[in-house]
Amino acid sequence: MKLTFRWYGDNDPVTLHRIRQIPTMSGIVSAVYDVAPGEIWSEQSIAELKTKAVSNGLEFEVVESVPVSEDIKLGNENAPKLIENYCENIRRLGMAGVKCICYNFMPVFDWLRSELEHQQTDGANALAYDESTVLSMNPLTSELSLPGWDASYTKEGLRDLLSQYSQIGEEQLWENLKTFLQAVIPVAEEAGVRMAIHPDDPPWGLFGLPRIITGEKNLERFLKLVDSPSNGLTFCTGSLGANPENDLPKMAKKFGERIYFVHLRNIKHTGERSFEEVGHPTKCGSLDMYGIVKSLVDGGFDGYVRPDHGRMIWGETGRYGYGLFDRALGATYIAGLWEAVERGNNK
Repeated sequence: MKLTFRWYGDNDPVTLHRIRQIPTMSGIVSAVYDVAPGEIWSEQSIAELKTKAVSNGLEFEVVESVPVSEDIKLGNENAPKLIENYCENIRRLGMAGVKCICYNFMPVFDWLRSELEHQQTDGANALAYDESTVLSMNPLTSELSLPGWDASYTKEGLRDLLSQYSQIGEEQLWENLKTFLQAVIPVAEEAGVRMAIHPDDPPWGLFGLPRIITGEKNLERFLKLVDSPSNGLTFCTGSLGANPENDLPKMAKKFGERIYFVHLRNIKHTGERSFEEVGHPTKCGSLDMYGIVKSLVDGGFDGYVRPDHGRMIWGETGRYGYGLFDRALGATYIAGLWEAVERGNNK
């Protein structure tokens, strides 16, 4: 296992110098952020990212993410050219030493929350999701301000996208994903890169949009679309764990050898399809973090891990979910948990 940390580039208030000081931290997870989805990343930009990481004693082996454009997800006439561009990005990242690319196939938005600063009893604040708040908004008639919705879309553009997705449904989205994988996975194999799809967050449909990477059955279906060692999973406990029906320890063990990247975080269920993000340890929330880690180890996982979303604690401000303090605490908890599981297994 290699412990990593998400870094959003030079504008990230959490500096590489500080990330380096977290015990057992091996590298950063980052991306080129000044290129529109579907465009080719310059070799210079990729090289600069790697140089910054290495000069701070950190590896740059994981990219999160190379965004998949909406045209590819929709499978329209622009998709073939954009898939070609995506393949070129894989080649360039592989040449730079990147071993794993995290991406998602979520229509329109990557993640969704109803609140960014949910106040907790200990004085911290964190991301939260309340189903009734989300469903009270109609994206066709109201000004959307929900966290996670892409603010770059105009109301007209959003209306058009929703209309297009309403015509394809889940089965067509599966077909479009298969087309994408059939093109990019052979390129990833040649480049020495493992692709790791991120589950939908939250793992259920919203506003009529299809969502397909949601649970055990669908993860199994996904892996069979293109059965290759380069086609794998990002196992995000917070995303999959939002649905209490998802048995995370079982899934971690079942898919362990095809999980290449793990996002570890805990959440607390607060109602049907509602949750808040909490500290990483098991006792803080609803997920069995020890059970998940043990199942990953027992299932043969040997990839990259990062502490996912942290609370804002000790007066810290910054990018919601991505402050330093709570994620650093999460990283040290994960490192200790991993050592305990591995040592226990070796007795």
